[in-house]
Amino acid sequence: MPKPRRSNDWGFPRWRGYEATRDAATVRLCDRHGCEEVGNCPAPKAPNSPERWMFCQTHAAEYNRKWDYFEGLDKAEKEARTKTEQTENAGYAEAQHYGWGGSGDGSRSGDEMRALEVLELDADAEFAAVKKAFRSKAKEVHPDVKPGDADAAAEFQKYSLAYEVLKSAEERREWKG
Repeated sequence: MPKPRRSNDWGFPRWRGYEATRDAATVRLCDRHGCEEVGNCPAPKAPNSPERWMFCQTHAAEYNRKWDYFEGLDKAEKEARTKTEQTENAGYAEAQHYGWGGSGDGSRSGDEMRALEVLELDADAEFAAVKKAFRSKAKEVHPDVKPGDADAAAEFQKYSLAYEVLKSAEERREWKG
């Protein structure tokens, strides 16, 4: 008669571990050369490719930091893809009251991201960089520098509005802080 095995259940099936056996689990290592961490974060090898790199969390963040989903698309194609994805993901719009439903990197709203784009700054730009970019761009198109130029006045207004959006957001962060 075989000897009974000890159970991992302890009488409660939900207490069982993810690996139901005591055997060694197969773990995939990070695809980054020289890294010995567990590679459980997929990262695309190329745009629109099903092939994926498997990185640890640190290397996946490093790899995806500069990833541009819209790379190589002109403005019309970019808008069409954005519109398509918004209609396909309409069910997720319900979560907007949690602050993650809108566009952005999670810490900034869609308006802030558009304002940063107007000032040609990265999504993680500090407010000091925002102020510096606004001042340099505003000096070029200020109505006192280019009097009577309607295009320059419109550009100045656009830069001013972008700065105001980012300034009010920064004040809200300091107030909550």
